[in-house]
Amino acid sequence: MERAEILQQVMVDVGMTQAKLAELSGVKQPSLSQMMHKRIDLSDEMLDRLLSCMGHRLEVTRRSVRVELDRSSERRWRLHERLALELSPESWQVWRPVAVENLHRFRGSTRGQPHLRNLDRWAALVAADDLRAIRQVMTSISIDSIQMREVSPLGGILAESKRQEVLSAVNK
Repeated sequence: MERAEILQQVMVDVGMTQAKLAELSGVKQPSLSQMMHKRIDLSDEMLDRLLSCMGHRLEVTRRSVRVELDRSSERRWRLHERLALELSPESWQVWRPVAVENLHRFRGSTRGQPHLRNLDRWAALVAADDLRAIRQVMTSISIDSIQMREVSPLGGILAESKRQEVLSAVNK
């Protein structure tokens, strides 16, 4: 259930109006209305503050959920994950020319979106030497990072023995 829905449900359960909640909480009624209609963000902290005015509290449960990747996305992720273990300012100085050359080569053969956009994003990260952001793309399982790894300029950097080790572990 979303935050605004939780707030609305508790208000209904306890018979609270927006006007009364505004008076109790010190939050202006127009702001409450915008929160409830998702026009402005309702943070966990604000929701908890509003709920406490009605004798409730917010309980947030966090848990890890394993993301299932398709085979090729899993392979690319694991290869980049292994490569990320070796990423350092020193290794980057050796890898950077390879990444620049790979980006140049990919530009000649890549068509369509999101690939072209992701090549531009890789080029910006490489040009800026933004190792924190590069590491994030290498290791994240967000859809954005998965798509960026489809046109990764980091191919050919991982030693073949390490590459084969990763691939055999993924194929088990």
